[in-house]
Amino acid sequence: MLLMLAVIIAGAVSAPWISRLAGGRGAFALVAVPVVALLLLGRMASGEAAEVLEAYTWVPGLDVAAAFRLDGLSLLMASLVLGIGVFIVAYAAKYLEGDERQPRFMATLLLFMAAMLGLVLADDVILLFIFWELTSLTSYLLIGFDHTQAKARQAALQGLVVTVAGGLCLLVGLIMFGEMAGSYRLSEWVLQGEMLISQPTSGWALLMVVLGCVTKSAQFPFHFWLPHAMAAPTPRVKAGVFLLARLYPTLGAHPGWQWLVPLGAFTAVFAAFMAFRSDEMKKVLAYTTVMALGTLTLLIGMGEAQAAVGFLLAHALYKGALFMLAGVITHETGAKALSGVGGMRRHLPWTWGAALFAAASAAGVMPWFGFIA
Repeated sequence: MLLMLAVIIAGAVSAPWISRLAGGRGAFALVAVPVVALLLLGRMASGEAAEVLEAYTWVPGLDVAAAFRLDGLSLLMASLVLGIGVFIVAYAAKYLEGDERQPRFMATLLLFMAAMLGLVLADDVILLFIFWELTSLTSYLLIGFDHTQAKARQAALQGLVVTVAGGLCLLVGLIMFGEMAGSYRLSEWVLQGEMLISQPTSGWALLMVVLGCVTKSAQFPFHFWLPHAMAAPTPRVKAGVFLLARLYPTLGAHPGWQWLVPLGAFTAVFAAFMAFRSDEMKKVLAYTTVMALGTLTLLIGMGEAQAAVGFLLAHALYKGALFMLAGVITHETGAKALSGVGGMRRHLPWTWGAALFAAASAAGVMPWFGFIA
């Protein structure tokens, strides 16, 4: 797992050099980075073990190790990060072709991919927190990519402040649970779930962890940063709902866990209402993403793990496609509002067809995977 991260980080470091050396289409060569990492992931997942653990000594005096864990949930998330990452890198290479800022963007995009991959694979909670904050930092750079625009700078700063503040709450909660368990390994926390829940300070620790997760996943009242962020060229993240799903086997029986149900339900309904009121394509997609994150929070709060995983996978596939298609339409027509793209089928027939397919999955139409989810 450390090798996968090393491949992506090496690609990020060399991205500016490769892009400039190979000319205008040099960025397409960077597609090989997530492809190689995906092949390494497939090789690791093909083994017979249901769970793979890797640990490397890091700060032995503080009992902190670079520990990684590959199980069903992390395999799904890592596959999404790398699989969709292949298409995102290729898309960005074409979208920004000829733009002098392309090398910087590609390097930041790959660093974001490395941070997200490290987060979903981390077993040591201190290591997880470091990758958590790296996703916030690289998202800040991606959201504020067009730093000449005041709107982009404001959206980037807003997202950074909200997610980093939530990250500090998360760190407090993780340390509290780590001290209670006598270990900072998530794989060991699962075995001590009842003991952790019975501790008198577990409620406060859970509150801190949940605050970190809901700010990252833009749950109400922290929803406002995500629609602004998604107007910029930045990938979507599901880090908050992933961590909630990761901690459910350990903390799901805590009475405070049930508060995720009304929180997720209200966020989903509120975001759906805001989506109906919006006309800008990316705003509609952003609010429906908040709606999906609310639905996932609701399902995890109810303990419906199978439903949550199915919906997470379907949403990642159709919403990733819809965001890229919205970018294609804006790139080719300059239009950003839904009301300004009438008659697209005549001029962009392939884009129209792909958008129809992705929207059908989002609407739950048979036989698309969205219907099953």
